[in-house]
Amino acid sequence: MAGSPTTPQSDRNKSLMDNLLGLLRIRIKRGVNLAVRDVRSSDPYVVVKMARQKLKTRVIKKDVNPEWNEDLTLSITDPSHPIKLTVYDYDTFSKDDKMGDAEFDIRPYIEALKMDLGEIPSGTIISRVQPGRNNCLAEESIIYWKEGKVVQDICLRLRNVECGEVEIQLQWIDLPGSKGLSSS
Repeated sequence: MAGSPTTPQSDRNKSLMDNLLGLLRIRIKRGVNLAVRDVRSSDPYVVVKMARQKLKTRVIKKDVNPEWNEDLTLSITDPSHPIKLTVYDYDTFSKDDKMGDAEFDIRPYIEALKMDLGEIPSGTIISRVQPGRNNCLAEESIIYWKEGKVVQDICLRLRNVECGEVEIQLQWIDLPGSKGLSSS
């Protein structure tokens, strides 16, 4: 074989696992009062981006208050990267229209995950994140303990659009063999 030596696939996978903190499951729950981009309604879907990862929900036809209840999972190597959520209106014969976007920071959630919570009752509030100029929160976001897991409910106010909010929920998935949160 000519050319430069290549890294075996197992070495590449090992280095990814060495840097991987875990997986973040983002449940895209629903949109509220989204902008109308077609004649009387819209056909919305959500795109979630973090660093080089990009995931999207299914399209819901003719609904400005869609319920996706869809889980999108991101691999987290650096929690300081913000996550960007963009809502689009699906169009069959033309470019999809943007229906607003929002960014959110997962660092407060990651800090809550690192706490040694032990045996606390389900429903216990761990932390609260207030809406402000430096985030897209529509209301206070609660990080709480639910059935042995740390969960965060977030309502995001969409920017660059006349109206609309998207409700999401964060949940962490530890991966065996990954770096994990304890060493970050």
